[in-house]
Amino acid sequence: MLGLGDSGGIALWVSILATPVLLRWLRSQGIGQPIRTDGPASHSVKAGTPTMGGLAIVCGVVLGYAIGHFGTQVRFSRTGYLAILAVVTFGLIGFLDDWIKVRHQRSLGLNKRAKFSAQVACAVLFAELAVHWAHTSTALSFTRVTVPGIGLGQVGWVVFAVLVMVGTSNAVNITDGVDGLAAGSSTFCFAVLAIMGYWIFRHQSIYHVLPASAIDLSLVAVAMAGSCIGFLWWNAAPAKIIMGDTGSLAIGAGLAALCLLLNLDLLLPIIGGLFVMETLSVIAQVVSFRVFHRRIFRMAPIHHHFELGGWPETTVIVRFWVLGGLFVAVGLGIFYADFLSVAKFT
Repeated sequence: MLGLGDSGGIALWVSILATPVLLRWLRSQGIGQPIRTDGPASHSVKAGTPTMGGLAIVCGVVLGYAIGHFGTQVRFSRTGYLAILAVVTFGLIGFLDDWIKVRHQRSLGLNKRAKFSAQVACAVLFAELAVHWAHTSTALSFTRVTVPGIGLGQVGWVVFAVLVMVGTSNAVNITDGVDGLAAGSSTFCFAVLAIMGYWIFRHQSIYHVLPASAIDLSLVAVAMAGSCIGFLWWNAAPAKIIMGDTGSLAIGAGLAALCLLLNLDLLLPIIGGLFVMETLSVIAQVVSFRVFHRRIFRMAPIHHHFELGGWPETTVIVRFWVLGGLFVAVGLGIFYADFLSVAKFT
């Protein structure tokens, strides 16, 4: 428990103290966020807001995770390294995307093909190392490795993991459209994953995850939560700094990596239900417009629909946080209910 407290606390303070330093440097360099021309008109006032704040999140996570081991019996594990690798590599993709945006003063960074290819490459690296280096189970799992326990094989699991990594990172990226929405809702997800990781550590006979791996992944999760909270101090509406793709891709990759390594594959869409909802709104909008030439929403993703419907931005943010919290609560409830169903027979 001491390691968890240290990891989360250090990540929070690194993020909350590093963000204003980064903010001043970005302002001195004239690095600001270009606003998409097809977005809500009310967002035009945000043009020039410093971006790439996700650098503070990534630094907070790495330092929180590393220092959280000092003075404790928690050992570094291969799965912990992999989760951090996912956060850093996807954060680098986002950083490159953000840098191109601010350098050319346009709302588009890397072209879609280059960005997607980079995400797939990093996801393949993660998945291959997970299977062949960290020896992660290749069974399809829900709340534990034996449910449903369908063996995907090494190739099948790698393909599945790549889809999950790329899909989740882009889902968080889509959600990051209003101040504090992605950072706040992600905090709920990582907090509950820290709880689940610790629970798995305490009940290894049920979950079949090595204790060292489970507790180490809990440190990653609590570091992610702390870092997101620290950044949210500056990112809350009206945001003084934007996380950019640097932060959103790193957060999404970290969320996917933790669920895959903790054998919570199919629980991820429930825990991250808000991100799924945002992504589905974009898909539905595109399909409806191309097939029926009609829009379902005033604007996608769905948080913009409510903005254009007259909801103040802060109202959208808080209500979506509530939704995100409810999704996480349902996920935790399912996880614990499954534990109770097994524990009474052991």
